[in-house]
Amino acid sequence: MRIKRTSPHSGVERRTRLIAAASGLVAALAIAVPAGAEPPAPFSAGQLSAADDAVRAADVAGTAWYVDSETNTVVLTADSRVTKGQLGAIKRAVGANAGALRIERTEGTFRKYLSGGDAVYADAGWRCSLGFNVRDNSGAYFFLTAGHCTDGDPGWYTSTALTTLIGPTTGSSFPDNDYGIVRYDNTAVSHEGTVGGQDITTAADPTVGQNVTRRGSTTGTHTGRVTALNATVNYGGGDIVRGLIQTTVCAEPGDSGGPLYDGSTALGLTSGGSGDCTSGGTTFFQPVKEALTAYGVSVY
Repeated sequence: MRIKRTSPHSGVERRTRLIAAASGLVAALAIAVPAGAEPPAPFSAGQLSAADDAVRAADVAGTAWYVDSETNTVVLTADSRVTKGQLGAIKRAVGANAGALRIERTEGTFRKYLSGGDAVYADAGWRCSLGFNVRDNSGAYFFLTAGHCTDGDPGWYTSTALTTLIGPTTGSSFPDNDYGIVRYDNTAVSHEGTVGGQDITTAADPTVGQNVTRRGSTTGTHTGRVTALNATVNYGGGDIVRGLIQTTVCAEPGDSGGPLYDGSTALGLTSGGSGDCTSGGTTFFQPVKEALTAYGVSVY
């Protein structure tokens, strides 16, 4: 094939034409926006609250959401089981406020982290992770864990053989919340106020962007950061939990109930999430201060 040669000026001419064409395109796009037009008004707190309620009423398992007051949006995270049709149904349920939704996807499926193994064992046949050791004003000792672990008020043991009793479940709140409390009835079982080698001396609510640590009986210790507060998760089967801490910390089944903390400060109890500690994921935590207040106990 014969290649046509060009003059030294032809490249300059082409660039000039391209620049002119691009300028015309920009001008055309600019004309599409009426002069003096303003961007849409941000959604009000009432509209965001209504959108939040509508997402919950849509009841789609595998979704988690929270109101982001900085961007005036409802951030909806959908796991891999949520279909496009279900997302469309959510938008229809939200109705006139559907523009407030910011939809994101996550790998895997949201689930409560619960399985058989080591750590603390329920006589009902499952394993969870101890959260924080606490005590009340009378000096009685307890531990906090996830409410979906204590659901049904099982007794708790130190091993899968159920030979060494810890004590009974004395309080449980799930769903809506996800915390429970177990009393130490066996004085031979130690109950230091630590998480691993870290002494826990106080409790607080976390902040978005805070670096945090989680410890669990399946995967050990992992770190991440807080990405949202007051998140709601629909695990399916009517198990909807509100007011959760959303994080990038990984977790797996059996880590349920385990502690979320920052140094010596207790922050939360592992509820559930998606992914694993190989590929990462999104994990949710019950704020610990709510559980401490509910049961009239404190860390030490």
